Amino acid sequence: MRRSKTLARIRDGQVVRMCALGHYIPSFIKHAAVYGYDCIWLDLEHRFMDDREVQALLAYSHLCDIDIMVRPSTRERARLYRYLEDGAAGIMIPHVSTPEEALALAQAVKFPPIGNRGLDGAGLDADFYHQPTGEYVDAANRETFLVVQIETPLAVQNVGAIAATPGVDGLFLGPADLSLRIQKERPDLTLDGCRKAVAEAARKHHKAWGQPAPSREMAGEFAKAGAQLLVRGGDYGAIMTHLRECSNEFAELSMSGVIA
Repeated sequence: MRRSKTLARIRDGQVVRMCALGHYIPSFIKHAAVYGYDCIWLDLEHRFMDDREVQALLAYSHLCDIDIMVRPSTRERARLYRYLEDGAAGIMIPHVSTPEEALALAQAVKFPPIGNRGLDGAGLDADFYHQPTGEYVDAANRETFLVVQIETPLAVQNVGAIAATPGVDGLFLGPADLSLRIQKERPDLTLDGCRKAVAEAARKHHKAWGQPAPSREMAGEFAKAGAQLLVRGGDYGAIMTHLRECSNEFAELSMSGVIA
């Protein structure tokens, strides 16, 4: 079974270099691997891809030796572990607010004795039946990961118990959703205070934590606070930035009279 680069870096106490993908762009997998990323966050919560497209991207990730962490649009048990069978290195679930939710998710994606994942062995993760069952089960528990997103005031309140849940490997703060809910539900809270609570729970229970890092400065700040799961770069930002730069160049050429 392929070894997870994400888990290897977490176990070594290093930062996991992650980027985001929300569209079916096979070449993105290769580019991310070449430029030193460890993991691609594949967003299926807010973006749509059909199952065959997802399977293809997961296969490309094995070809290029880079992790893919799938954020699915469902919590259906069999669909979650099917992503792992198809080759995902990890699963990230949004809006996990209670330890009971976290435990149910761990039960879905981990084999016994940690969880209750269904066993097949005919997927890419088991080399299509070419890995002995015992080795496969042990490797799957060791080399795949579950990250839960902390995106509500209730999740922050319960973050210690969520982090303590067996089978949960990481916490990921969702700043957009959490900020919205702080504003609407708990104006007494601050995003910085919630981040500190997540970081402390992760440290106490020996779990990784992280969040998106919109700037170089923020990436450095979060890393100094102990964050290991840092997302910087992605298809949306790259496309928007490049088009804006090229459009500005056209405008400059027009103003200088080079082009009409």
